[in-house]
Amino acid sequence: MLVIDAHLDLSYNALNWNRDLRLSVAEIRRQEYGMTEKGRGTNTVAFPELRESEVAVCLATVLARANPAGKSNIDHRTQEIAYAMAQGQLAYYKALRAQGVCSLVRDQAELADIIKQWRAGNSTAPFGFILSMEGADPILSPGQLPEWWADGLRVVGLAHYGPSAYAHGTACSGGLTPKGVDLLRAMEETGMILDLTHLADQSFWEALKIWRGPLLASHNNCRALVPGDRQFDDNQIKAIVERAGVIGAAFDAWMLAPNWSLTLEPRVQLDAVIDHIDHICQIAGNAQHVAIGSDLDGGYGTEQCPQGLDTIADLQKIPALLRTRGYSAVDIEGVMHGNWLRFFNTAWGGS
Repeated sequence: MLVIDAHLDLSYNALNWNRDLRLSVAEIRRQEYGMTEKGRGTNTVAFPELRESEVAVCLATVLARANPAGKSNIDHRTQEIAYAMAQGQLAYYKALRAQGVCSLVRDQAELADIIKQWRAGNSTAPFGFILSMEGADPILSPGQLPEWWADGLRVVGLAHYGPSAYAHGTACSGGLTPKGVDLLRAMEETGMILDLTHLADQSFWEALKIWRGPLLASHNNCRALVPGDRQFDDNQIKAIVERAGVIGAAFDAWMLAPNWSLTLEPRVQLDAVIDHIDHICQIAGNAQHVAIGSDLDGGYGTEQCPQGLDTIADLQKIPALLRTRGYSAVDIEGVMHGNWLRFFNTAWGGS
């Protein structure tokens, strides 16, 4: 079954982890054997497995924070450095496009073309990458937004972990900055889509008061099942549903089970993803507002995945799990790809 995955940090993996994603997952693991850094040798995503899993389209991210106090390889001392790093990640996607590996999807017609090729069984069809920015620090000012639009950027989240130039994110509290208010207005005027993922609660609600354009949550789970500010509470889920948004269920184990740890036994099962999908469906009253936003290889590997998932190809286990919960074939297709397809068609002027 075709899959649309709303969150894969592909350029982050290639550039920051020095991974050749054209190789198989097994070959990358072999190359990283003996490395002690978290996630090394336990990767789950590469292009052969992406094709095996029938991930025709994904939101492919650029990720670079302006955080001089940070110590990670995505933290940079200034916005200018974050901008340069994100442009480098964009250059990676452009190189893949030149090789025919992917197409940078910018509108409804290009999305339809990719889906048509995959549905026709074209074994060499390019992946459709919708360019997404996880944390808006690489946008130097609202006035720079048209430059990013011309580069193909279509989805923007205002913050990641901690504060950004525009909003407050996961693990901190606070609202939008004055620049954040201006950026939202510029995004709406330009035609961008707002990603609410990672926003601190105050920033989330302030953004919704201002924003009138299309919105989504690329990779987010449910606070009712796993407490913590990284998840949405039920009121936030209701607000997204009321605005015709879609939420991508994330597969990171600590977002699936409360009090998760690397030593937790028994390991969280893949079925836990269905718990979060089902919770969103119960709030919405239908299965039209939840989909896949796996975040696989988002700084971790199989050690932080639910049991039953070895590579991204195992996304194809989700339909059977949904079927056991009583979901219809139409609902399952919606979760796997149809809800994202409808969302982007509507956001880009279709029906």
